[in-house]
Amino acid sequence: MNDKKLSAIDPWDEIRRGTDEILPEEDFRQRLREGKPLRVKAGFDPTAPDLHLGHTVLLNKLKTLQDLGHEIFFLIGDFTALIGDPTGRNATRPPLTPEQVALNAATYQSQVFRILDPHRTTLAYNSTWMNELGAAGLIRLAATHTVARMLERDDFSRRYRAEQPIALHEFLYPLVQGYDSVALRADLEIGGTDQKFNLLMGRELQKHHGQRPQCILTLPLLEGTDGINKMSKSQGNFIAIEDPPDTQFGKLMSISDSLMWRYLELLSFESLTTLTRWKHEVEEGLNPRTIKVRLAQEIVARFHGQDAAKQALEDFESRFRDHVLPDDLPLTEISVGDEGLLLSQLLHRAGLTNTTSEARRLMDNGGIRIDGEKATDQSLRFFSGTEMTLQAGKRKFARIRCN
Repeated sequence: MNDKKLSAIDPWDEIRRGTDEILPEEDFRQRLREGKPLRVKAGFDPTAPDLHLGHTVLLNKLKTLQDLGHEIFFLIGDFTALIGDPTGRNATRPPLTPEQVALNAATYQSQVFRILDPHRTTLAYNSTWMNELGAAGLIRLAATHTVARMLERDDFSRRYRAEQPIALHEFLYPLVQGYDSVALRADLEIGGTDQKFNLLMGRELQKHHGQRPQCILTLPLLEGTDGINKMSKSQGNFIAIEDPPDTQFGKLMSISDSLMWRYLELLSFESLTTLTRWKHEVEEGLNPRTIKVRLAQEIVARFHGQDAAKQALEDFESRFRDHVLPDDLPLTEISVGDEGLLLSQLLHRAGLTNTTSEARRLMDNGGIRIDGEKATDQSLRFFSGTEMTLQAGKRKFARIRCN
């Protein structure tokens, strides 16, 4: 979204768009009235090499604030990644090695600057100040909070009540994330709703260090393509920034009509006025597929360019025009259990292959498609709530719902 487009709408409406909470809201409004550019921070731990559209919910909000003239600090948590974020986990996660963190972090820069302006974004690494803080400083940091305070965090308290182990290093995570705000002298920190405890920790530590405590803005966690679970690679319901154009386009076209509106609110740079008009047009009889095409083209163009978006649309429409997929497939329900099923297992259960080995061979040879898109990732796992059309070879099809 460019500066001219933003100037035509109420900046507060765009800041509030899609947010869950702004705390304290009146303090944040006061800072905006003061007219000084705010120092806005958002942290990303490089725990995996690729970002997906769920991550871009935060990036889009940073872009909005950047276009409004505020200073953006994109923080790569190379130090916190060594600890391992315990948020939402029921067990201790093994920390990554420095080599893994460095490799993952290297992929983030090229991806985030497809949304943020690299000339107006400060890239920071929290190892910079944490290595300087040293062991003695880390002990002083740990002394600012008690174990009882840490156990107020939902995931810690659940694990404690369930007598599941909590490693001592996990208590350091929210403290280090909070100290990042001290080091950057942040005015505003943005994070997912699951990060609220950590964001508030930043306020407390800034007070402790004599700084004006930051405001916090929380954003909802984006559902994956299944419309149920949080978007993640482990769930197999993700759309990666690095996905090829036709894959991104196809996955976006596969989402439900109701989920489409949520994606538009959180992922699109179209104005709120435009989204309201589109909803009215759909209520008046416009096919929601028309709106979904606009969303898919916008996202593909953002990450791959306008020419790629145009070609992706042509390829998608060609598949339907040429009747590559049967129009009326019966729905087959398959029980996947709590641990889900690998794609190769799902293909076998659906009767599309005689064995899981045959399914894997077909995947390697490009003979498996999910909703018209080639699927070659052997690690794809599907969980309850996922619905899709599977194709094995040229003539075998099945419409699947995972239960």
